[in-house]
Amino acid sequence: MDEFEAKLARLSCWKRPVTLAPLGGGLTNVSYVADDGLEKFVVRCGGDIPVHHVFRDRERAASRAAFEAGLSPEVIHVEPGITVMRFIAGRTFGETDMREQLARIVPLLKTCHDEVGRRLQGPANMFWVFHVIRDYVRAANADTKYLAIADALERRQVPLPIVFGHHDLLPGNFMDDGQRLWLIDWEYGAFGTAMFDLANLSANGEYDAAQDETLLAAYFGNTVGPELRGAFAAMKAASALREALWAMVSDVHLKTPGVDYQAHAREYLRRFERLMA
Repeated sequence: MDEFEAKLARLSCWKRPVTLAPLGGGLTNVSYVADDGLEKFVVRCGGDIPVHHVFRDRERAASRAAFEAGLSPEVIHVEPGITVMRFIAGRTFGETDMREQLARIVPLLKTCHDEVGRRLQGPANMFWVFHVIRDYVRAANADTKYLAIADALERRQVPLPIVFGHHDLLPGNFMDDGQRLWLIDWEYGAFGTAMFDLANLSANGEYDAAQDETLLAAYFGNTVGPELRGAFAAMKAASALREALWAMVSDVHLKTPGVDYQAHAREYLRRFERLMA
């Protein structure tokens, strides 16, 4: 056990001695499973990441509100750079699950949009993907053509109510415990538009046209017209571009061991270009 792990083993929240095991899957954090012999916990370690607009105090506030809304595990301890949550005994989704479990995911998103913001305490972030894209282009010194593309995609958006969204609906942030779904990892939790979460889900799950129609109908009911479809298509492309640029920025500024940010960027640029075509 190294010095940092020894520090984690001495956290004041433990009622009994714990053993620690690394927990993989994180792209920007280092996490462990702590086991005290009776119960397991997730210890999530990482500081603020200003280049990604990630601030841990607001992530924790979102996590607590999501717990109160019945979406996420309980946060039991926080200190600078460390958050301890109850462990979920379940499996994380793959991309196939994102498509096959659509009927279960939409109610989860509706609960997020309807309930989490009402339970949030303290300062809150705002998430607008087109601002994020512009900022990432500068931070990664990426091709400035993406600025004009972002402007064009932004102009296709339509007015929608402001809701509290998750904004990072990758497969690994959904968990199935065999009875219900959980939504985890609230780094990008913020007020914004439901359209981004819907488009983000679709882009990350590589939904086809029929699955997109099912998603929009399930969320909006029978009010899906051509303007809404156009806004969704534009937001889906913006979501894929944001994810590619996120990886480019991460490759410059983070360099998390074991994460191939360049491969991640290439994959999402492929999705972005296909969506734009």
